Amino acid sequence: MFKIGDKIVYPMHGAGIITEVQNKEVLGVTKEYYILKMPMGEMKISIPVDKINDMGIRSVANEEDINSLEEVLKEKTESMPKNWNKRYKANLEKLRTGDIKEIAVVYKNLYELDCSKGLSMIEKKVLNTSKKMLISEIASGLNIKASEAERMVRKLINPN
Repeated sequence: MFKIGDKIVYPMHGAGIITEVQNKEVLGVTKEYYILKMPMGEMKISIPVDKINDMGIRSVANEEDINSLEEVLKEKTESMPKNWNKRYKANLEKLRTGDIKEIAVVYKNLYELDCSKGLSMIEKKVLNTSKKMLISEIASGLNIKASEAERMVRKLINPN
């Protein structure tokens, strides 16, 4: 499993670092929990160790996987449903996978749609969530600041 100091991705929240392992009692049952510190937002999350595989939690992407995002972010935008509700559901499904490439696709598609015709408030929230998830994982995987990761993504998505 994971250990203190490991960098992991928690789907829908982004990348964080396991800072400790604690035993906690919840509803009379004592379980072991990873305490995950999320650098973006300074949030701490408790994750039951015995549920880690069910939650889609994985190690942070390596440098090779992160570098492959360049192709994803430079590719032509995928076709998306015209109906915002269907698009919203499809994008949430992609984000829930926790897959960095799927997250990059969601971010790129929504970013370009926002630039061209604008997004509803709910889709803007998905855009911001995907951006946070993408940037947190890039920063964590490359050991750089979030601001540097954001500049990288912005440069790839909008090279002008």
